[in-house]
Amino acid sequence: MTEVSLNILRPGERAIITTMSSLTPRVRQRLLELGMTKGSLVQLVRVAPMGDPLEIAIMGYRLSLRRIDAESILVRKENQT
Repeated sequence: MTEVSLNILRPGERAIITTMSSLTPRVRQRLLELGMTKGSLVQLVRVAPMGDPLEIAIMGYRLSLRRIDAESILVRKENQT
């Protein structure tokens, strides 16, 4: 299955994090501290009316991400049944 940016997901879709690239070291470190690591399951909950930020669910909590940061997080979509 191909990788896509996290910001490509539609609300309700789930995916596995595969790579985090092009993030500033500070942002990357903060996201790692929040549990956004390779292999973590994330779900796009909703997108703000103007398209930024995105709300995702990860590890039992919700997190808001700027769209530009979400573009740097590559994921593999989970098979939807």
